[in-house]
Amino acid sequence: MSRLKYFPSPLSTVEKSDRFTMKEYRIEAPSGKRAPSLLVQRDAPMPIPARNEVRIRVRAASLNYRDLIMLSGGSASGGLENVIPLSDGAGEIDAVGEGVTGWTVGDRVAGTFFRDWVDGPFEMQYHSAARGGSCHGMLAEAVIAPAHSLVSIPMGMSYIEAATLPCAALTAWHALMERTEPTGPGRTVLCLGTGGVSIFALQIAKAAGAHVIITSSSDEKLERARALGADALINYRTYPEWDREVWRITEKRGADIVIEVGGPGTLPRSLASVAAGGSIALIGVLTGFGQPEGSLFPLVSKNAEMHGIYVGSRVMFERMNSFLTEHSIRPVIDSRYSFSDVSVAYERIKSGQHLGKVVVESLE
Repeated sequence: MSRLKYFPSPLSTVEKSDRFTMKEYRIEAPSGKRAPSLLVQRDAPMPIPARNEVRIRVRAASLNYRDLIMLSGGSASGGLENVIPLSDGAGEIDAVGEGVTGWTVGDRVAGTFFRDWVDGPFEMQYHSAARGGSCHGMLAEAVIAPAHSLVSIPMGMSYIEAATLPCAALTAWHALMERTEPTGPGRTVLCLGTGGVSIFALQIAKAAGAHVIITSSSDEKLERARALGADALINYRTYPEWDREVWRITEKRGADIVIEVGGPGTLPRSLASVAAGGSIALIGVLTGFGQPEGSLFPLVSKNAEMHGIYVGSRVMFERMNSFLTEHSIRPVIDSRYSFSDVSVAYERIKSGQHLGKVVVESLE
């Protein structure tokens, strides 16, 4: 099994990259056929950072539902041909190109989901560099990254934990703390399901002092969510009209923020669950890409808002990391897989049986 070679000092001049090899995964579409893309492991030259770039020795990467969408050939950000998958990963810098300031060899870092969204409002041009989709992701032994597209790993957090942050954690943070009035005491948050975004939302909301309701089809998962701080639990198989339960639990007030990860299949009940003046964070499409049934009039009648949330900027990431450190929040890891067992990790996400994050560890 091959291992990376390390440069002993930051690079000013570099040798040819074909002297060293590494392993990486690519999403390869079958030629001339309408079929699912293939996940292929292959050997590749060790990448060499150019000016204003660094090389990261990837120690861990994590999966999101979006990675299943990418493998099936779809993404809001489009797809780069033969892309290295997975937006989320963490590791240590082992080579630094010319012109880089602020980073040195040995720094522990995670990459941002949108490579070039540093701060300010979102712009559509950022879709052209969404890791694991329109530009290369993190599922390789080593990756090249522009120096502006990284954040420091929170103190005391492992690579495995840090690899879960770039997409799911930042999406939850953006929804709860950036897009609307920050969540805090006296506010109620409704989290749909127990996947990565919803579990991070539970942890962040509880640390901020909010009251949290969470749903699942599994009583076992609900009890695990209770152990993480959930105040109220709803099994949506037991209560198919779960919005009525939200209404009952909140004494007919509703939830101030709904973490809506289901999409068309759950949006009507989220609309029924949101409080007057509340907000729905529209994040996921777990129930598909179709049109929701029913009326959007509840938004009007309740003077409520609905926001599309697609991850966040690097500066948001930095603010979130400070919050995680301050409140000693540790990511919830569902399962860990070796670099050679990536396909099993994909199946774990596809099964919907996970609670929290699914992680792929490095070769070492």
